[in-house]
Amino acid sequence: MQIKIHQISIVLIGLFCNMCKKYKGIILAGGTGTRLYPCTQVVSKQLMPVYDKPLIYYPLSTLMLADIKDILIITTSDSLNQFKKLLGDGSKWGVNFQYEIQENPNGLAEAFIIGEKFIGDDNVCLVLGDNILYGNSLKSILLKCKKEEGGTIFSYPVVDPKRFGIVEMNGDKIVSIVEKPKEPKSNRAVIGIYFFDNKVIEYAKKVKPSWRDELEMSSIHNYYLDNNSLRVEELNRGVTWIDAGTCDSLLVASNFISSVEKMQTYKISCPEEIAFKNGWIDKEELENLAKPLVKSGYGQYLNRVSESL
Repeated sequence: MQIKIHQISIVLIGLFCNMCKKYKGIILAGGTGTRLYPCTQVVSKQLMPVYDKPLIYYPLSTLMLADIKDILIITTSDSLNQFKKLLGDGSKWGVNFQYEIQENPNGLAEAFIIGEKFIGDDNVCLVLGDNILYGNSLKSILLKCKKEEGGTIFSYPVVDPKRFGIVEMNGDKIVSIVEKPKEPKSNRAVIGIYFFDNKVIEYAKKVKPSWRDELEMSSIHNYYLDNNSLRVEELNRGVTWIDAGTCDSLLVASNFISSVEKMQTYKISCPEEIAFKNGWIDKEELENLAKPLVKSGYGQYLNRVSESL
């Protein structure tokens, strides 16, 4: 009995320590955006508008909903100053932005190598800069994932599984994860948000370039899978996911955001509102952020948010 109590205590201590570990965030906003040419020949894909705000606001809001305040933005040398002009150092929203450059589109897994110094000894959540997530349950799902050990990936059903990394499940057990399979074993795509413990840096350095000459994220997933420390959070009807990496999906995203915002009068992925409701900025700071935006209607919404309390 004493041995069992001791073993249970070790497990509980481990879980508590994991819950106390700090998470940092990374937004991967590099790449060339060739699927959106000619639009992205002069501007980063993540700076393209999705209805009433830049695309990068959506993954940024996802991290903020997860109560992550320290965020690294990885982009290209051509786009760096544009992102800095738009976002600054993050202090206006009560967060901290840092920036790094990805010289070439060498694959998603390179983000952890580029961000090694930024991550330090902490855990990390990576969000791809063209991924949009929305749902009433999203915040609680994200906060729950921060409490899990090892790595957590998210899956979502798609109609074109050959375009994505696909996870095959047998009940709660992961059978395989294959990047852009020619013969998909399921329709569950691994979407662009990942929670990892600090081992991800070690695993990223072991990844070898694939046949596409890229450091694939699926290789990192398989390292965690081999160590029995990878879990899948299956998203379904309660959460909407859009990969806004093509002209068609960018239009779908804009139409979706426009429709939902007009019907429910709430904005989706509004960093100022999230910062305010998280207690990171006060009412006066929110109103000051609204002033230069008031003619667009975005500022008017921020004023309504400040007046709602």
